[in-house]
Amino acid sequence: MTARRIPVLDGHNDLPWALREHCGYDLSKVDLAGGEGAVHTDLPRLRAGGVAGQFWSVFVPCSLAGDEAVTATLEQVDFVHRLVAAFPDDLALCRTADEVEAAMRAGRIASLSGMEGGHSINSSLGTLRMMHALGVRYMTLTHNENVPWADSATDEPVLGGLSDFGRDVVREMNRIGMFVDLSHVSADVMRDALAVATAPAIFSHSSARAVCDHPRNVPDDVLASLAGNGGVCMVTFVPPFVSQDWATWWFESMDVVSGRGGDPRRFEDLDPVLQERMAVAPPAPTVADVADHVEHVRDVAGLAHVGIGGDYDGSVSFPAGLEDVSGYPRLFDELRARGWSEDDLVALGSGNVLRALRDMESAAS
Repeated sequence: MTARRIPVLDGHNDLPWALREHCGYDLSKVDLAGGEGAVHTDLPRLRAGGVAGQFWSVFVPCSLAGDEAVTATLEQVDFVHRLVAAFPDDLALCRTADEVEAAMRAGRIASLSGMEGGHSINSSLGTLRMMHALGVRYMTLTHNENVPWADSATDEPVLGGLSDFGRDVVREMNRIGMFVDLSHVSADVMRDALAVATAPAIFSHSSARAVCDHPRNVPDDVLASLAGNGGVCMVTFVPPFVSQDWATWWFESMDVVSGRGGDPRRFEDLDPVLQERMAVAPPAPTVADVADHVEHVRDVAGLAHVGIGGDYDGSVSFPAGLEDVSGYPRLFDELRARGWSEDDLVALGSGNVLRALRDMESAAS
């Protein structure tokens, strides 16, 4: 029997910020229809990878704060709208599970938006609600740095989890119908948020801490709690979150940044050092290494609670065979070889997060 094409609804892609830096959002300066070598993502490779839906990250760095962060996030949201409008035969702007499924049936790539970091709302529930009105369907509670109401996985803990206002943020996201995204947050924030949540939460781009001990990954007790929450851990392909050797290299790179007086939490300081140290990086992780994370999440959380969040255009490197958005079928082939059924692969690729999206919408008031 010929294996069917597995539709992918990926949890996290940083193309909007990559194009802000690459060409100032000027789509005339990139060839996304014909193939653009400067980024990991273009339309031909999305099609080759079976990408049927994408959460586009409307990320802004933590170096932008307050009103400046809100403005930059709005510019990111605007770019996603303009990106979709520029390719109406290929992309469809979506806000709901029904719209995602309609886009898939029409052969268009469902395009949703997700904020990456609570600094994007500047501690304002009104701003959160307006981002939702503009179509943003998840918010990662922190990025690499703490916000006043939540601790980050890669910062020194201040609160030991969520503040009272942080719990209010979770409740409001549940009320309006926006995924609480727990990638980037401390393990204590993960636990606090899941204790408060009345709707499914996601990890838009995180892997399993038991397989690779990195603070950006999810501990087993948190994975186990996803079954009761109905949420989904979307396994990422970022090498330091996949391979322990790469995690060690990452930590060593952070020490180099600190030794030079930089801030390893900030991409503008960290990324140049990562690029410089690629010559001493470990061998690239493999598709099999990523599959190990997928299977661990399945084994601990359950098949219904695992998905994919590649983080393309958000990392300096990727595993061999998964270098760009065309690579998802190689992961599915690896899992087939391990005994995964076609139905299991469909659940992983898009079914689980679509179900969680529908459940999250149903829980909203």
